[in-house]
Amino acid sequence: MNRRHTISFVHAWAGIWHAVHTQPNFVIHALISGLVVGTGWWVGLASWEWVMIVFTITGGLVVELVNTAIEAAVDLTTTQVHPLAKIAKDCASGAMLIYAIGATLVGLLIFLPKLWLFS
Repeated sequence: MNRRHTISFVHAWAGIWHAVHTQPNFVIHALISGLVVGTGWWVGLASWEWVMIVFTITGGLVVELVNTAIEAAVDLTTTQVHPLAKIAKDCASGAMLIYAIGATLVGLLIFLPKLWLFS
């Protein structure tokens, strides 16, 4: 791997590290993802279900990182309360909320029938 790619990789991990240590919601998403993976092993998900779960988990963590980046960029540009800064932050948070709702629906569609069989 050439030096430029190595440096990019290091910076990417630094961003993830930052999110883990400063963003409680990122940690919550990661912990819930671990529970979902464990439950998936327990109920014996099919391959296509694993694909959906992996994409859903990955997407949620990505959206949370982008939300964090937008919030940091807005905070860098102004310390004042500004209506446009509020819109940027609110829209980024709204994107994460919509994604979380969709991820919950995906999880329910995949897990409810399987958990229903165990009851």
